[in-house]
Amino acid sequence: MVNDHVFIALLHFPAIDRDGKIIITSFTTMDLHDIARPARAYEINTYYIVHPVDAQRAVIRKQIDYWSSEEGLKTNPTRAETVKLIKLAYNFEEVLKDIQNARGRKPVVVGTDARTYPNTLSYEDLRKEIEKKEKDFLIVFGTGYGIPPDLMRTFDYILEPIYGAGDWNHLSVRNACAIILDRLLSRNRC
Repeated sequence: MVNDHVFIALLHFPAIDRDGKIIITSFTTMDLHDIARPARAYEINTYYIVHPVDAQRAVIRKQIDYWSSEEGLKTNPTRAETVKLIKLAYNFEEVLKDIQNARGRKPVVVGTDARTYPNTLSYEDLRKEIEKKEKDFLIVFGTGYGIPPDLMRTFDYILEPIYGAGDWNHLSVRNACAIILDRLLSRNRC
C-alpha cells in the first residue's frame, strides 16, 4: 500500500447535534462502502469506524462478514477487498492505541470540519507532510453536526474546510472523505 502510514476514522461518538449536545449517531450503511472504496483506491492503511453501541456494531460486523464470505465474494469481489480495510473501535482512544501498537508511535491527528480553527492546515501543507512518509497520520471525520470542539482542540491539526463554488459547504461525510483523500493522496494533482 502506497499510503500505509495514513489512517482514517469515522466517529459516531462523540458527535454533536445541531444544538451542540454530545450524541451518538446511527451507523449508515452507505458509509461503510462509500468510504471504504476511496480508502482502498488511495491505498490507506485502515478505515476505523468508531461506534460504542453493540447493536450498531453487530450491523456493521454483519455487513463486513457478508462481503468477506464466499457468497459476498461471488456477488461483488471488489467489496471484499474494500471491507478488509475496516476495523471497528468502541472509542477514539482505542483507535489511537491500535495505531500506536501497530506502528510503534502516535499518529499526527488531523481533524476535519466545515469551520476553521487556529491550527487549521491547508491541503497543500498536509500533502507535503504525508509525502515525506516520516510520520503516521490519522484523518478524523465526524458525523451528525461534527466532532465536539473539546475533542477538536486535542488534534494536532484541523484540515481546511472544503469550499465549493459558493459559500455552502455542508457535504455528506462520504463526499467529504472522497474529496479530502483525493486532494491529499491523488497522483492526478493539478
